[in-house]
Amino acid sequence: MDFKLSDEQRMLEETVGRLVRDGYPFDVREKARTSELGYSTEMWQQFAELGLLGVPFSEDFGGFNGGGPELMVVAEGFGRGLVLEPYLATVVLSGTLINALGSDSQKEALISAIVGGELRLALAAYEPEGRYDHTHVATTAEKSGDGYVISGSKAVVLHGDSADKLVVIARTAGNANDRNGLSAFVVDAAAEGVSRRGYETIDGLHAAEISLNKAPAELLGEEGNAIDALEKSLALGIVALCAEATGAMEVACDHTLNYIKERQQFGVPIGKFQALQHRMVEMRMELEKARSMTILAACSLELSAPVCAKRLAAAKAIIGKSGRKVAEEAIQLHGGMGMMEETAVSHYAKRIVMIDHQLGDLGYHMQQLENLLDVDEDAA
Repeated sequence: MDFKLSDEQRMLEETVGRLVRDGYPFDVREKARTSELGYSTEMWQQFAELGLLGVPFSEDFGGFNGGGPELMVVAEGFGRGLVLEPYLATVVLSGTLINALGSDSQKEALISAIVGGELRLALAAYEPEGRYDHTHVATTAEKSGDGYVISGSKAVVLHGDSADKLVVIARTAGNANDRNGLSAFVVDAAAEGVSRRGYETIDGLHAAEISLNKAPAELLGEEGNAIDALEKSLALGIVALCAEATGAMEVACDHTLNYIKERQQFGVPIGKFQALQHRMVEMRMELEKARSMTILAACSLELSAPVCAKRLAAAKAIIGKSGRKVAEEAIQLHGGMGMMEETAVSHYAKRIVMIDHQLGDLGYHMQQLENLLDVDEDAA
């Protein structure tokens, strides 16, 4: 398997790297984080102008025709800058689901607006009782006139507090834990029957608890057949999260190395102490393990479903384990400075830890991996 970036992917990597390096310094990021919205609309428009919002979409909508590797490149660059904007929620999770299920008219209206930076979305899939199980859906949808109405609750909807529209997973048939009978709907976030309680998460992003009480909704695709498209979008989301984590882990390692080179104790930099050098090496080893598994996962999305699921679970589990190791070591090697809000590494540590809890944590994916151990990868 060839893991080298193509010329187009390298250009994309350079574009994101330049954007983050020149336009996303830590103080600018903090100013956006503490704003009412929690991110910068100006930066969102820059994403649109650079074509980043169209990476996974067809050229018919102004997109890049990209897949897992392209999203990996973008997300890793965003991880280096701790980007706050709702790229994962809008483009990766919601946008790709609309692209898979929507009619031509729906895609023309919604995806074109996403690519142009005019529409922000949030995927409302998970529910309080289901934890990380995306098939546990008690929210129901029923026909009403020419459309549908939805009732139920959704938990920890990333950027759900500021989204213009919600992509809601609701049940149109079956019981709460059935894989079949799930449908996807577009719901206007300002519609009657939609209630949102927004909050800031520990890593500086925003999420919302959403209640739906007979909220009007527009069906995406065929009723009851959303599960395959949903799982493909969640797979892309896992790749993007893993890549974002590796970008953040890399910067956390760099900041820690710079700190131990400068911090003096007993008249010498603490980086001279062999014990700390060993810990620094261990951080880099964890980073490289995480990066290798992320690349493998990103290049496995077109393989058979069991093999893809196995590699995704392995990658997300490694991110959870290695990411926590890097975050904890970065804090400890910074000492008291690592706990301060004014120190960038504390924000990198919080984002790395929070990524573990999005789309399934270490424990969840270890269980998934255990269930898939007998999958024959040679049959991919």
